[in-house]
Amino acid sequence: MHLVELLFVSSLSVATFALDNGLMRVPPMGWLAWERYRCDIDCDHDPKNCISENLFMDMADRLSEDGWRELGYVYVNIDDCWSSMKRDDNGRLQADPKRFPGGIHKLARYMHDRGLKLGIYGDMGTHTCGGYPGTTLDKIELDAQTFADWEVDMFKFDGCYSNATEQEQGYPLMSKALNATGRPIGYSCSWPAYQGGLPPKVNYTQLGEICNLWRNYGDIQDSWDSVLKIINWFFENQNVLVSAAGPGKWNDPDMLIAGDFGLSMEQSRSQMAIWAMMAAPLFMSNDLRTINSGARSILQNKIAISINQDPMGIPGRSILKEKSGIDVYWRPLSKNASALVFFSRRNDMPTDTRLPSANSTTPQAATRSMMSSRRRP
Repeated sequence: MHLVELLFVSSLSVATFALDNGLMRVPPMGWLAWERYRCDIDCDHDPKNCISENLFMDMADRLSEDGWRELGYVYVNIDDCWSSMKRDDNGRLQADPKRFPGGIHKLARYMHDRGLKLGIYGDMGTHTCGGYPGTTLDKIELDAQTFADWEVDMFKFDGCYSNATEQEQGYPLMSKALNATGRPIGYSCSWPAYQGGLPPKVNYTQLGEICNLWRNYGDIQDSWDSVLKIINWFFENQNVLVSAAGPGKWNDPDMLIAGDFGLSMEQSRSQMAIWAMMAAPLFMSNDLRTINSGARSILQNKIAISINQDPMGIPGRSILKEKSGIDVYWRPLSKNASALVFFSRRNDMPTDTRLPSANSTTPQAATRSMMSSRRRP
């Protein structure tokens, strides 16, 4: 069981610099297909759940009609396996005509008509991770312009089937090419995930100058073990990662999976709270047509969202690890506020934990005692 509790305390401010497209000054929020739907293109077998324009239109309808958009969930993002296996006669990427008969431009218009934004996926190698046409160095400008012509609002650039030298050239080139189109397109880089996520191989100063967000670590899976591994890695390396992020440039620990199959309600609540503390992008990957009320309430929690979207943009830190199995995370917020998360790793019995004396002037000064654990369902 993993129970979390949020508190507010005190604050500071800091100047940050990022990609000059002016986008994503707070972490982006929305829905992303990959974890829930992967590369399901068998539309004859399951037309409601295959990667097709109908799936993305359904999710757009739910975001716009069920209260998600007003909370900030505005992106609907296509991931791998959307394209035809061949480029068109002019060398441009094209959507699979059977699954996207209206094309990506029609889908973008559908999103925009509902106050939403469309994201799309590409890969700088010879092929995408799913085996579809990639964007090699000679195709970067063409593909960036294609996405702009389609009125896409966000682009994720993966790195399968490429090497370190190509990545070193390709990720900055794509940033320049997207900006050159004149269309504001948020840019998500997978570069650090392919280089181990840490210096010296990863230059976070450079990343902040060319990317709006970046994947640092492996893909999330629908399990608590996967979520916990991501949490552990991010906070074990917080001295590097916290300073890398800020308005317009975000660490991306991957998708929110509340409403899927692998997490209990307490585990879903824990992921949401800690993603909020990390100033992480909030991209759900679930079925918004059938999501249960418990998962919906977690993902629509206004306190967690307000912490995540704090305009100062400083990620939280781990400040205390109790032998009892309680971790405490602290995040400075704007308007002289802070957030605290009490995170229990226990699954055996309740425990009483207390922070140091309130006479202290450190962030740990907020004293709080709580019954922090229940049995896992």
